[in-house]
Amino acid sequence: MATVTSGAPAHGTDPRRWLALGALVASMLTLGFDLTILNVALPTMAADLGASTGQLQWIVDAYVVVFAALMLPAGLLGDRYGRRRMLVTGLVLFLAGSLFGALTDAPELVVAARSVMGLGAALVIPLGLSVLPSMFGEEERGKAVAAVTASMAAGMPLGPLVGGLLLDHYWWGSVFLINIPMAAVGIAACLFLLPESRDPASPRVDALSTAYSALGLGALVFGIIEGPSRGWGGGWVLGAFALAAVLLTALVLRERRAERPLLDLGLLGRRVFLFNVLAATLGTFVFAGLLFVLPARFQETGGADAFGTGLRLLPMMGGLLVSARVSTSLVRRLGLRPVVTAGLTVLCFAALLGARTGPGSGYGFIALWLTLAGLGFGLAMVPAMDAALGGVPADRAGSGSGLLMTLRQVGGAVGIALLGSLVADVYARRLDTGGLAGPAADAARASLSGAHAVAERLGLPALARSADAAYADGMSTVLTVCGIAALLTALLTAAFLPGTPPRRAGTQSAADPDVAAEEPDARQ
Repeated sequence: MATVTSGAPAHGTDPRRWLALGALVASMLTLGFDLTILNVALPTMAADLGASTGQLQWIVDAYVVVFAALMLPAGLLGDRYGRRRMLVTGLVLFLAGSLFGALTDAPELVVAARSVMGLGAALVIPLGLSVLPSMFGEEERGKAVAAVTASMAAGMPLGPLVGGLLLDHYWWGSVFLINIPMAAVGIAACLFLLPESRDPASPRVDALSTAYSALGLGALVFGIIEGPSRGWGGGWVLGAFALAAVLLTALVLRERRAERPLLDLGLLGRRVFLFNVLAATLGTFVFAGLLFVLPARFQETGGADAFGTGLRLLPMMGGLLVSARVSTSLVRRLGLRPVVTAGLTVLCFAALLGARTGPGSGYGFIALWLTLAGLGFGLAMVPAMDAALGGVPADRAGSGSGLLMTLRQVGGAVGIALLGSLVADVYARRLDTGGLAGPAADAARASLSGAHAVAERLGLPALARSADAAYADGMSTVLTVCGIAALLTALLTAAFLPGTPPRRAGTQSAADPDVAAEEPDARQ
């Protein structure tokens, strides 16, 4: 049982708790928009740092890979050694990574900074919720949890707008510097306002499983990102895939034998959990991939500035927020399976419609399919996540939420890596670099911004047009893949997802045979 070890008053009586909650909300808001703020800066960073598409993928993915691999063990560290202590440590790491990222001038160093930020986020996000029971009583706890989770959700659509506004007035490092005052406020609030709490009975962190997950996921992402430049049949790429397979297989085998596993993989044997997690992970895969490839299309081909790029992403964010709000009532009225399947079908249609986007397509057409994509995301992901957690036994709720968050982050990391590599591969093969010298051709093939820079420097408008057309072909390929993946997932959910959302396992009625069939597993 968690114990409060500071001299703070009992929870629910300290008037400073609302100030502490405000600081936590500000910290979570920063982490929320940090998930999307960098995307609008990628074209600027490509031009200023000379970063290739692969390096841009690493800049985005380093944060996600470290976060996904270390979130669960980081939460255990807080339970065992003190949640306030680890929360402060996470905020310090996030602040230090942000400062380092703003001051560096090489893509490799930005990747390192993003990795440190991912480590900090892995500590802050799970512990930001786990400290609330020591601050608030049962009557107020629900409001506190809602405030913290809503702040992070609100940060995602704000990210492109905040990033665009900063980039229109300052250099690209400003998207890192904005984190520093917010993190500093969070650190001060944790030190002076939060009580310390820990759970001495929490399990030890399994260092070997943590290493397997971090290195295995890192090797997988390395192989996907480096495939277009090193060759899919090259030794480095094949070796990375082989290493990833060995490490991730070792992780699964070790976790299945563990008495208290880091990842409760047994939950994937529950059909209601498995297919809802599949739908949520697919949504994250597509969402993260689109946020990676769209800013270059808007800025380099469409001529938008950074803030304009943020505005142009709002239809997708708006569609997601609208459908997320109505999804609960739709599930109550129509059932889980029709709503999730319909959301995936809408996402499929939006992706295939978007695949028709060419270099000369107007923004009205793009806004249409982005809005539909956002509607599909919300209809599929929100009910799926809620139902996945609702079908987990009460004593495994923490394991279920941790596994769901981990798999979603893995989906985002793989989405950025795979879809970004597809764009890079198609773009490099379709770009016409005839007549260019070797270094100029290599710079043009490295990224869309590189091709535009070469075209402007050498006075070659035909090269810029060829680059725009090649990038549009790459985006069409990405959207076609997304549409096919969404369609296949929709068919699976239509066939295997229970018709009604489950209540907490152990309390379901047998009204729905699909849900009732899961009941024996709840007692495992």
